[in-house]
Amino acid sequence: MKVGLVGYGKMGQAIEKILLDSGHTISKIVNIDNTEEVGEITPENTDVVIEFTAPESALDNIKSCLTNKVPVVSGSTGWLEHYSEVVDLCNQQGTGFFYASNYSLGVNIFFKLNEQLAKMMNGQGYDSSMLEIHHTQKLDAPSGTAITLAEGLIANNEAKSNWVNKPSDNPKELEIISERVDSVPGTHDVTYSSEVDTIKISHVAHSREGFAQGAVRAAEFMVGKVGVYSMDDLLNF
Repeated sequence: MKVGLVGYGKMGQAIEKILLDSGHTISKIVNIDNTEEVGEITPENTDVVIEFTAPESALDNIKSCLTNKVPVVSGSTGWLEHYSEVVDLCNQQGTGFFYASNYSLGVNIFFKLNEQLAKMMNGQGYDSSMLEIHHTQKLDAPSGTAITLAEGLIANNEAKSNWVNKPSDNPKELEIISERVDSVPGTHDVTYSSEVDTIKISHVAHSREGFAQGAVRAAEFMVGKVGVYSMDDLLNF
């Protein structure tokens, strides 16, 4: 593949290494120093774009590539209030868009485990809460992964109606506590507590490599595809 990298932080560099090791070509690198060059990415020079950027720039980057009819694999978070707008643009342009809040295989298994546990805990007398910990460079909170977990829990457990990113005494609110600690790739805990015991499921990432591998697999999956896809499609969940 000829792959455009939009975003060249630690994640972008990890993705670059896996792409090159797999025999792919980097067609373009766009970072904070040349953001205007994202518009130069076209189907003539690029098969697919992998986009990992900051929340304030992600939407414009995605829309620029889709407008140019280049498929996009995005892992940026903090922009999802505009998700339907991106889906509409993708369909209008007849190209492809792949989004995941987390590209790790383990995390996507964790998502399914979280949904199943939420169903099992209905009516059992437990209160649920969440904790997410990331490196200090992560600007948005809660993480996109935590939001996905929260949405999965709320959809499958009648005790919670919405999530909040702070401590809460409201029994209908699912509290998500966000912590930022140096050099933590990502930790997510979902906890159910009662007076007699506690049940906890946890995913702890040891490095960025798992996320980068998943993003490359998604890019390989997207070549030649039209429409909107997710990790469920890639992993056949």
